[in-house]
Amino acid sequence: MVKLRLKRCGRKQRAVYRIVAIDVRSRREGRDLRKVGFYDPINNQTYLNVPAILFFLEKGAQPTRTVYNILKKADVFKELSFNQM
Repeated sequence: MVKLRLKRCGRKQRAVYRIVAIDVRSRREGRDLRKVGFYDPINNQTYLNVPAILFFLEKGAQPTRTVYNILKKADVFKELSFNQM
């Protein structure tokens, strides 16, 4: 099973996260299938590769709670419903 989850990067006390598609059995810093976004909680910046995210969601990937909230703020799920119609 594939999940969309955060992968920690950056320095101590200055964490930034990559949003990655990764196998469930892999550890947090393990090899990812694809990088699909970037999230910086300190500067409140987000970059999302929406076509890649929609591809993985259509294939059955499950986002974690935090990634779900980030995608919900960016209205990605509205685009997912438009693609399914």
